[in-house]
Amino acid sequence: MALTQQRKQEIISGYQVHETDTGSADVQVAMLTDRINQLSKHLQANKKDHSSRRGLLKMIGQRKRLLAYIQAGSREKYQALITRLGIRG
Repeated sequence: MALTQQRKQEIISGYQVHETDTGSADVQVAMLTDRINQLSKHLQANKKDHSSRRGLLKMIGQRKRLLAYIQAGSREKYQALITRLGIRG
């Protein structure tokens, strides 16, 4: 369940820092969040899919590290991002 090219462009345009930005930490966190949400829905329907569950846990760990990096740089930017993504409720 990879992201479609169109969905990826929507995420990039919504979270990019400057015009040519395609890989900043903000964009990466937004893409990971979208993939995590998709995979969570998949795992609710397919409870025995352990390989996908492992991939989900790896993505959650990667997102956690990226969020820690953003938080170390700017607390305000971190708060705005998690509020906008609706994570860490």
